Amino acid sequence: MATVTPIRAADAAPSGAGHRRGRARRSDDGITGYLFLSPWILGVLLLTLGPMATSLYLSFTDYDLFDTPEWVGLDNYARMFSDQRWLRSVRVTALYVALAVPVKLAAALGVALLLNGKRRGQGLYRAAFYGPSLIGGSVSVAIVWKTMFSDDAAVDRVLRAFGVDTGGWAGNPDLSLLMLVLLAAWQLGAPMVIFLAGLKQVPRELYEAAEVDGAGPWRRFASITLPMISPVVFFNLLMETIHSFQVFTSAYVVGGPNGAPAGTTLFYTVYLFDRGFGDYRMGYASAMAWVLLLAVGLVTALLFRSARGWVHYSGEKA
Repeated sequence: MATVTPIRAADAAPSGAGHRRGRARRSDDGITGYLFLSPWILGVLLLTLGPMATSLYLSFTDYDLFDTPEWVGLDNYARMFSDQRWLRSVRVTALYVALAVPVKLAAALGVALLLNGKRRGQGLYRAAFYGPSLIGGSVSVAIVWKTMFSDDAAVDRVLRAFGVDTGGWAGNPDLSLLMLVLLAAWQLGAPMVIFLAGLKQVPRELYEAAEVDGAGPWRRFASITLPMISPVVFFNLLMETIHSFQVFTSAYVVGGPNGAPAGTTLFYTVYLFDRGFGDYRMGYASAMAWVLLLAVGLVTALLFRSARGWVHYSGEKA
C-alpha cells in the first residue's frame, strides 16, 4: 500500500528571503524600464502636454506676448464668428481639403497601379515618384512652385502655346488655390507607397477568376481592387485629411500673411500665425488652434464612423 507523504507548508511556500528577492528584482526591472522611457516621458510632458495645457489656458486670456495674460473667458471663441477673416480662412481651408485630398489620393493610386506590374527600371520609377515627398513642404519648393506659375513663367508659356492665356496662376484669384492643390498632388509619394503595398496583398487568383468570367479592367478594379485595399484607402484618406488641415508653408510663401491674391490663399494656419505673431494676439491665436483641433477631431470621428460601411478587413464576417 502506497504511503502518502504530507507536504509541509515550509516546502510548498517560497521562503521569506526568496520572496523578498523576487519583489526586489521586479522593482529593479520596473525602475530600469522607466529610466529607458524617461526621454519619451519628458518629451511628452515638456514638449506636448505642457504646451497644450498652456495654450488651453491662454485661449481664455488676452495675451500679447509681453504683458501678463488677462482672463477674458470665452470672448476669444465668441469673437471668431464675427471675424470675417477667420470665416474666410475656414472657407478657404475647407475648399482646399475638399479638393486636395481626393486629387492627391487619386493620383497616388493611379501611379501605384502603374507601378504594380513588373517592368524594367521599376525601382527607378518608384524612387522618382517618391522623391518629391522627401522634401515635403519646404520654403524652397514653394518659392520654385510660385515662380513656375507666375505671369510669363514656365507654366504660363506652355499654356499660351496651346492658346490658353491665364496671366499667371499665382496672381489669379480663380487659379491660386488650384496651384496649391497641384503642389499637394505632386507630392504623392507617401500615399503611393502605401497604396503599392496594399496592391501587393491582393491575391492574383481573384483577378484571374474575374477575367475568366468576362470582367473588364474597370469592373475588376471596382469589384476586386478597391474592396481589397479599402483599409489602405481609409488610412491614406485619414492621414491626408489631417495633413491638409495643417498646410502652412506653401500657402504662406505663395500668398503671404494676407492670403494674396484677394484672400484666396488665406489658410486657417496662415491666419492663426498672423494673429499670434503678426498682431501679437496670442490668446486669440490659441483659441483658433483649439478650434482647429476640435474640427480635425470631429472630421476624424466622422471618417471612422463612415468607414463601417465601406472598409472591409480580411477575415471580417459579412
